[in-house]
Amino acid sequence: MYSVSHFLDPRDTNKATSGNEFRRIECVLKNRRNMEDFPIRTLEMVCLGSSIALSGFFYYIYKKKRNTVDKLNEAPVLSLDEKLVDLLNATPGKCLQYVVIEGTVQPIGEPLRSQFQDTSFGVIQKLVLREHKLVWNGLARSWTDSERVLHQRVNVVPFNLLGLNQAFVRVLCPLEATGPNMEIIHEKFHQATYGFTDLIGQYLSGEKPKGQLETEEMLKVGASLTAVGELILDADRLPKIRPPTDGSEYFLCTEDFATLRMEQEGLAEIWRVLACVCALASVGVLIWAGRRYYRQLQLKREQENLRREFERLGPGGRGREEENEGESLENMCVICLSNPRGCVLLNCGHVCCCFRCYQALPQPICPICRQNIERVVPLYQA
Repeated sequence: MYSVSHFLDPRDTNKATSGNEFRRIECVLKNRRNMEDFPIRTLEMVCLGSSIALSGFFYYIYKKKRNTVDKLNEAPVLSLDEKLVDLLNATPGKCLQYVVIEGTVQPIGEPLRSQFQDTSFGVIQKLVLREHKLVWNGLARSWTDSERVLHQRVNVVPFNLLGLNQAFVRVLCPLEATGPNMEIIHEKFHQATYGFTDLIGQYLSGEKPKGQLETEEMLKVGASLTAVGELILDADRLPKIRPPTDGSEYFLCTEDFATLRMEQEGLAEIWRVLACVCALASVGVLIWAGRRYYRQLQLKREQENLRREFERLGPGGRGREEENEGESLENMCVICLSNPRGCVLLNCGHVCCCFRCYQALPQPICPICRQNIERVVPLYQA
């Protein structure tokens, strides 16, 4: 096994050149260590950026939901009766920005008939065909359920909300509203059938079809409906409710207004909790990185104090500069050939370098025998 002393001859007179080369290497190692000692590592930076981005996104959604809840709390609940037209007629602009109206669904013309139940009629019909299959997950080494929509069709006919004494409000743009939760009229699952060749193809492709689910949902005639939006009175003195022009959320739901408000408050609370969790994760990453950086600073401070102690007690201390000039190269550091050997590497016991070169080692390994350096002590010379 070759050591550093095999390549650095103590009798070499090119000491200045070796010293310059050592300084260049030391600068490179110092720059590398500065990069490694950067307070936040790459993985921590990715986690920090992701958590900050998610917390900002969740907080944005929370603020939107919170504004929606505040508007719902401030929205007046109007009775659907014959006084509603007079109220709108007396309102400036014949428009109420955000109100709540409750009534029963009544089609204006011919209602929609269910394709599977002849006795079911409605004003909104949704037909969906979904494919269900098993997909092989190579990471989990198991089959997982998957579904996709093969076909979807929505049919709508104009309808009103009917109130007391045949008073009504025309509902505009129902498909732009949040909701309603429609009743499932028909649901049938068609099981997939396949042969032996299909089984081989499934295991090769990693997909096993289970079948197709056919559903029909409908907002039935006579169902109770709560509408939250902008109420206007047109030129024909017909009250109509439509999506708010100020960008507020438009609601059509089959639940009552109190249930709707509680659901929106629950959603806002969920988004707030998610934003807080991501923000706390960001703070945790910063605390972790700051704690590690503080430990690194403490370690550097201890190493600097140790170096000063070596310089004070070892052969490179004050009062020995003149003696160092006259020392033979045999007692010089085998790495830099500039400073005398001033430390003992334990547990191997080799005395081969100065403390400055020991600190510049990329790894705590003895340059002579390649054993791990557990600790270092100064070399005392009489």
